[in-house]
Amino acid sequence: MNVLIIGGTRFVGRHIAEAFVKSGASVTLFNRGNAYGDPIQNVAFVHGDRRSDLHRLGDGKWDVVVDTCAYVPAEAEIAARFFANRAAAYLFISTISVYESPGGRPIDEDSPLAVLPPDADRRRVIPETYGALKVLCEQIVLSTFRDRAAVLRPGLVAGPHDPTDRFSYWPVRIAQGRSVLLPESPAHPVQYIDARDLADFAVTLAQRSAGGIYNAVTTPGSVTFGSLFEAGRRAARVNATPVYRDAETLLNAGVEPWADLPLWLPSTSADLGVVLSSNTRARSAGLRPRPVDSTAADVLAWAFEKGKRLEDLRAGLKPPREAELLSA
Repeated sequence: MNVLIIGGTRFVGRHIAEAFVKSGASVTLFNRGNAYGDPIQNVAFVHGDRRSDLHRLGDGKWDVVVDTCAYVPAEAEIAARFFANRAAAYLFISTISVYESPGGRPIDEDSPLAVLPPDADRRRVIPETYGALKVLCEQIVLSTFRDRAAVLRPGLVAGPHDPTDRFSYWPVRIAQGRSVLLPESPAHPVQYIDARDLADFAVTLAQRSAGGIYNAVTTPGSVTFGSLFEAGRRAARVNATPVYRDAETLLNAGVEPWADLPLWLPSTSADLGVVLSSNTRARSAGLRPRPVDSTAADVLAWAFEKGKRLEDLRAGLKPPREAELLSA
């Protein structure tokens, strides 16, 4: 299989590239050459900006093109036009954020999508328009490639090489031991996807020439804050005590969901359904989410290898702030 990946050196794209190499595919990465982390082995590189330099790929054709990094419609449009007759299949990495606020209702692939406000900037991504801009990108891909297109909508992505530290915060924090602040209750839902499972699923779809739209997330209800805490404790082999605070207490104290306590959406949130997303269609097509113990242990090992310190993580509570909240 001849594969071209737009991106492919940072996090999600890196795991996808490694999974295709492992499958025996011939892999070329097209990106600007801003290497991140350890070099990827057994891949070819063509350097350029996707907005202006796709011509550097010449007259090449591919069994599948994987687009990991189109965030605005103009980027998706340029790629769709270029690869329309050069790619037998097109795999687009989107996001679970494409859905409109679902309230407490679970999401499936047919749930209503976010709509970009008429006065919004279509050329610049901000948190408020991220999902709606991805919807427009999806529409371009699907209208161009039709049944040759597969669209993956991952939830929060976890795993080694994660630059956001959102999942990493939990095993790194739990490894410190003592009392650990957690939101609401042990049964409160958590949902994400391990980057390696997302990558393996991308390979499976490509090998089967399968199109369609898929929520790429763990099975709803399979992971909770209680099971995440226990997975982190087992991975770190420490004595740690979970301390749960209800949503009202946390919100009144100014704790920011998803940022101060990553993976947490309050039970009162209009977006709670995002962490209850159905993955039935994806599992039927070959998605195999690994146990939370595996992800927690591997993320912790990677974090220790990279010398990550709790104080320096990009997400999660800083120790003084957590101590303040625990003692309140």
